[in-house]
Amino acid sequence: MPGLTIAPQIQRPKAPQVIGPKTKKATRPTVGIPDFLIDEARQTEPVRWDAEKHLAYEAPAKIVTMKEIGLEGHGISANAVTDPFPLFSKEAIIQMRREIFSEPVLENCRYSSTFNANMIRGMGHERAPFTYDAWWDPKTLAKISEVAGIELVPAFDFEVANINISINDQDAPVLADGEETSAVAWHYDSFPFVCVTMAADCTGMVGGETAIKLPNEEVRKVRGPAMGTCVVMQGRYIYHQALKAFGGRERIAMVTAFRPRSPFVPDETILTGSRGISNLDELYPQYAEYRLEVLEERIRAKLKEEKRRQVARKKFNVADMRAFLAEQKEYIESMLQNMYEVE
Repeated sequence: MPGLTIAPQIQRPKAPQVIGPKTKKATRPTVGIPDFLIDEARQTEPVRWDAEKHLAYEAPAKIVTMKEIGLEGHGISANAVTDPFPLFSKEAIIQMRREIFSEPVLENCRYSSTFNANMIRGMGHERAPFTYDAWWDPKTLAKISEVAGIELVPAFDFEVANINISINDQDAPVLADGEETSAVAWHYDSFPFVCVTMAADCTGMVGGETAIKLPNEEVRKVRGPAMGTCVVMQGRYIYHQALKAFGGRERIAMVTAFRPRSPFVPDETILTGSRGISNLDELYPQYAEYRLEVLEERIRAKLKEEKRRQVARKKFNVADMRAFLAEQKEYIESMLQNMYEVE
């Protein structure tokens, strides 16, 4: 695939520590969803996802590199964050909103945390087939991977997708630059890459950007200028937050988490940011399944390499094998640290 790079297997800086929400167990929001959002969504007739009709990709004007923001060598790609670019058509977003505000989703998929008072997560294919098919479509993934600079796939089904909902006070004053209150707190993501898609009408909106804090403390802001536009960001390694929007009706941001497709690329996915806002009976099995598949692929590849060595009658490389085993041990230890019973 053009434009893709595979991270070299060299010593890299470790990913930053993630400070998750203080919320330890899945909690339902105390703030309701306004009737107008629900009524609008339920007036929409359902259609099937069709990439030819619903994918509206245009390449971003610029992709900021990790080097440009002082993080060269960090992460799994040289690309840090894109300028906002169109990804989905307005019709596609309206279909996603129809699923987001549907009765089964509102009954089963609403979460709240100290980071965000109103989220929808873990809709799954059964409750949100259009949204699921949109994010798993190979054509969508090809575009996301192209701008990320590395081939990506959704982290796992539960993270397709996380919808952050902030309802605006129409009478709230617009604050001066630097005084914005946040819709989501400053944080590092638990996943290597995220795609933040604007799922609200931005007409009259002031604010609502994703703010990125650079190592020199400078803050940059990016926001899709219209419904269906998005920003792709290496969020595991970049400190960022969502700023509160004023002037529009609502800020609805769909955050979809991604990991490297290749099992041979370092994967520093953790569950710190997701554990307290998820159904663990779904989250843990999906996380464990993909991690075990990665281990399986790595071990199969190493076994083939070892068999070829034997056929070629080459000397066994103890240091190389120990390094491989140490890497897998670290991977398994990360799983143990991230999966535990929550009281």
